[in-house]
Amino acid sequence: MPERLKIDEPLWDQSTFVGRFKHFLWVTDPRSCVVSEETLDNAKILVEQYRKGKEPPGTSVEQVIYAKKLYESAFHPDSGEKQNVFGRMSFQVPGGMAVTGAMLQWYRTAPAVVFWQWVNQSFNALVNYTNRNANSPTTTKQLVVAYVSATGSAMITALGCKSYWTKRASPFVQRYVPFAAVAAANFVNIPLMRQNELLHGIDCSDANGNIVCQSRLAAVKGIFQVTISRIVMCAPGMLILPVIMERLEKYRWMQRIKVLHGPIQVLAVGCFLSFMVPTACGLFPQRCSMKSSTIEWLEPEEYNKLKTKCGTNIPELVYFNKGL
Repeated sequence: MPERLKIDEPLWDQSTFVGRFKHFLWVTDPRSCVVSEETLDNAKILVEQYRKGKEPPGTSVEQVIYAKKLYESAFHPDSGEKQNVFGRMSFQVPGGMAVTGAMLQWYRTAPAVVFWQWVNQSFNALVNYTNRNANSPTTTKQLVVAYVSATGSAMITALGCKSYWTKRASPFVQRYVPFAAVAAANFVNIPLMRQNELLHGIDCSDANGNIVCQSRLAAVKGIFQVTISRIVMCAPGMLILPVIMERLEKYRWMQRIKVLHGPIQVLAVGCFLSFMVPTACGLFPQRCSMKSSTIEWLEPEEYNKLKTKCGTNIPELVYFNKGL
């Protein structure tokens, strides 16, 4: 009998960057966004059946792998609930290329900067909420405060940079106003949208998956890594593309097709994101770890809970889902 697929484990080694890159290249495939709801539901059913060893007779490994891909692209790893399609990581390429391309094209006036930063941070807020650690529920009031704070910080940063750079910088440097705003806003948006994790901690488990404690330090580490990943994700497109467009716009043929500058930037951002989404997601392991001794030093109350639960067999490392 052939060895069964480990349905709840990635197909590639997650201890290496290459393995994580392959995994996220596979699971963030934008084509998963246009799959019907019925197909997604059937994929979840097949994964659950296979997990119990009760899949329909004649089910091939290829069918199980495809169902696993759809399941991991559309359902939250903690709650198992179907995610909003616009908040899924598989929507990052089409969604990100449209919003980022627009920000890079329309940055010259204050109203344009405000509008596109608002659109971008609204999109980011949805993605952050959708890919949070679902074991830490967030109230409606917290979501509203987080959303207003994040979008507000992005617009203030963008307007501040634009006002400062308009007087002191060349038109080329002004092209980097959107990236400065996005980078700054990410440090506000992600922590605020996941503030419950920072306030109450997130579930940490031992190597066997048994929950042993809740840690705020784990939340800080996970959220910081996600923030860095998001900035890295958008950086090449927002830093390199302005250089390319600055060169291209000097040519007469580009000056004759100004109406196409926006679509060109959108497509170019899409090319960057196709590579950068799996790259950024794979920078850090999804199943993040932390030393128990760190909890003992900085969170003695949680360490006492850990000792009560584990007795003398306190694990050296605890594991948690950092989110995306």
